[in-house]
Amino acid sequence: MLYELVRSALFRLDAETAHDLALAALARLGEGTRRLAGAVPRRPRVVMGIEFPNPVGLAAGLDKNGAAIAGLAALGFGFIEIGTVTPRPQPGNPRPRLFRLPQAEALINRFGFNNRGVDHLVERVRTAGYRGVLGINIGKNKDTPNEHALDDYLACLRKVYAHAGYVTVNISSPNTPGLRDLQYGESLDQLLMALKAEQARLADTHGRYVPLALKIAPDLADADIPVVAAALARAGIDAVIATNTTLDRRAVAGLPHADEAGGLSGAPLVTRSTEVIRRLATALDGRLPIIGVGGILSGADARAKIDAGASLVQLYTGLIYRGPALIREAVDAIG
Repeated sequence: MLYELVRSALFRLDAETAHDLALAALARLGEGTRRLAGAVPRRPRVVMGIEFPNPVGLAAGLDKNGAAIAGLAALGFGFIEIGTVTPRPQPGNPRPRLFRLPQAEALINRFGFNNRGVDHLVERVRTAGYRGVLGINIGKNKDTPNEHALDDYLACLRKVYAHAGYVTVNISSPNTPGLRDLQYGESLDQLLMALKAEQARLADTHGRYVPLALKIAPDLADADIPVVAAALARAGIDAVIATNTTLDRRAVAGLPHADEAGGLSGAPLVTRSTEVIRRLATALDGRLPIIGVGGILSGADARAKIDAGASLVQLYTGLIYRGPALIREAVDAIG
């Protein structure tokens, strides 16, 4: 009931303004947010060699700069993923760039990796003192051409490595022109192999192995999914996150804002995301774990991702529509 009142007030505001206010409130409350979600039971599981207190995490995108790590963690998540962060600060796309589709329990965003840069994020992580599992999601700057994208990913990886529980490589946002081209063929192989080589060097330097995950799009053709899976296994990537937002508008056709450019998230994504997980699981045959994200608005949605082959799940848009109670519901449903 309390969250319904909060949501009603926030939904009267512009979507990005509401997002910024909510994040600022979480930052101010810090660990005081614990009472908002109630006690979330421990359901530990080991994935990527890491013990997660429970299998329900926060997806990247909500806290791009590490502004509210303590407040978000205290809601009961088993892990937090922050970012996407780029080597240099960038403003992202012009506003408005976030749109609600409440009839479909969905969002469309075209933020474009707006963030304050990797140095700022690292400083925020240092000061947060968070001891839970922290994923850091890395990307490339908009003005970096694809032929030099690896330089951006390596620069971010080197700076976040010592501060991350795992690092996610984001090549699947629809809001950076040409980024999704890196999901295919030789570009993908070269990127993954170079990142794995740098991971090995950093592990030696720091005396600590930090897993690498790759986040993929839901809009891959079915025939491309086993090809991507083979590339991940060949390179020795530690996990795959499925999926990012979609460009497909069929499920929201005719609704206000449905034609806005950007990535669609929320309930309309749940079926495709789960299908991608199922196809990945078949193609990977247990060679690396899958983290499922996309359209989880109920415990049943979370359980379906696990049943399709995911080891962990992440929330974002469902948290906006359902509130912190969704975390415990998802944990309970997964069991």
